[in-house]
Amino acid sequence: MQRLLLFVLAALLAAPAFSLAQSSDEELIDRATMAAPQRVRGGAGVVRWDANNNRIVVKESENGLVCWDRSDVPGTAPFAVQCSAEANLPRFEQNRMFSYQAADADERRALMAASEEDGTRVLAAFGSVWYSMNGPDQENANRHTTIAVPNATAETVGLPDSRRSDGLWLMQAGTSSAHLMVPGL
Repeated sequence: MQRLLLFVLAALLAAPAFSLAQSSDEELIDRATMAAPQRVRGGAGVVRWDANNNRIVVKESENGLVCWDRSDVPGTAPFAVQCSAEANLPRFEQNRMFSYQAADADERRALMAASEEDGTRVLAAFGSVWYSMNGPDQENANRHTTIAVPNATAETVGLPDSRRSDGLWLMQAGTSSAHLMVPGL
């Protein structure tokens, strides 16, 4: 009888913790997937990182897209969520590592440039889309969409490499960070 009573007591004490974890996972899923287009949001996976920067899968992806909240990364807006192809998680994790090593934007760029030069810069999957929402809060966050084209140049993709608002343009041409900017999204 004592064992049964202890078991019931332990179950009752654990129930609120389980409910809280489940609720916070659901909140994280809702928040992180806001960056994804509506038509693919439901099948998107969600990940987070623990205190040791180990990736934790909160929800498995059903469509190859994975989302995360990155508002804990130094130098990032208070509301910052992002989605991309699962293949791009190592690239994001390297960027995340650089952000924790150097909170100053110039120092981060220097770390990225050094890894570019020594060949350790992780490449994004060519043609993969990055969806982001960033701002002071959810209501005032801006959407931002880019398409990764590592090492592409204006000549190789046939697009301009200067800012424009009426069509795609290539940013950071010739680097591992080269990407197509999608205006208005």
